[in-house]
Amino acid sequence: MEKMLAGDLYSASDPEIQREVSATHSWLVRYNAALGLPPSERLDLLRERLGSVGDDVVIRPPFHCDYGFNISIGKGVFLNFNCVILDVVKVTIGDLTQIGPGVQILTADHPRDAATRASGLEFGRPIHIGRNVWIGGGALLLPGVSIGDDALIGAGSVVTRDVAAGATVFGNPARVRG
Repeated sequence: MEKMLAGDLYSASDPEIQREVSATHSWLVRYNAALGLPPSERLDLLRERLGSVGDDVVIRPPFHCDYGFNISIGKGVFLNFNCVILDVVKVTIGDLTQIGPGVQILTADHPRDAATRASGLEFGRPIHIGRNVWIGGGALLLPGVSIGDDALIGAGSVVTRDVAAGATVFGNPARVRG
């Protein structure tokens, strides 16, 4: 677990890691069944598992994550249906950010060397999303990217590099436009 959290190579089959995965799966079953609950009750559920959750956060189920405790979400954040956060390391989402349906935020990464990859080892690189960011539906944020405040990410974009504050990017790979 310490190696995973540090972004070092680790084995996902480690018993301690598997206990956390199991606990998160149980929590996700409860959370994803809570669509009909009032937002305040869903917020309470989010605060049970996620690292930190600001006020007025809305995450519409279904929602998927690896661990939850590596996710920090600022106030007034909105995640639409079917978002995936692979949070083997820290994911930070700033205040007032809006994330469209089907967005994937992926910190999990794998060695490029075939032999090391075949051994089952993996690692993570943190993702930081600034304040007041808009991410269109179906976008993918790859491991290690940082998105600056007030940036716009077009729907379906694949973000492979950092995005500057105030920039508009879209495409595959996402590039600055306009």
